[in-house]
Amino acid sequence: MLEWLEIGLAGLFIGSFLAATILPFSSEAILAACLMTGFDPLACLITASLGNTLGGMTSYYLGYLGDWNKIGRWLRIKEGQIERWDKLIKRRGAYVGLMCWLPFVGDMIALALGVFRVSAPRTLFWMLLGKTARYAVLTFLLTR
Repeated sequence: MLEWLEIGLAGLFIGSFLAATILPFSSEAILAACLMTGFDPLACLITASLGNTLGGMTSYYLGYLGDWNKIGRWLRIKEGQIERWDKLIKRRGAYVGLMCWLPFVGDMIALALGVFRVSAPRTLFWMLLGKTARYAVLTFLLTR
């Protein structure tokens, strides 16, 4: 954790970016460490939100470029789950991007939004909104 703090906000950005991919990583822990060591809360909020959103959009574009059947096999997703995702995304569209902040499933949501070719600008908007809201709540709780 200290290595991330040594490079400051760049470490927070990189950690937040990586946490939004399929890598098991905690951007919240890095954000908390930054806040508790005196980093500017607004700068941390913006940095973590942008890094995590760009990481999420990377997953989106990987899905956009990929074939759902191959992705499903690689991630060991059952066909029934793929059909449920398809129905959810067709019904809700880019609004599903609000849920990309969720642990474990958020990365799959971003990937699915890409696979099902949901509008990238709309996905970006809703994803940024959801991820920023999560970091805003965490920042508020840690700086009270």
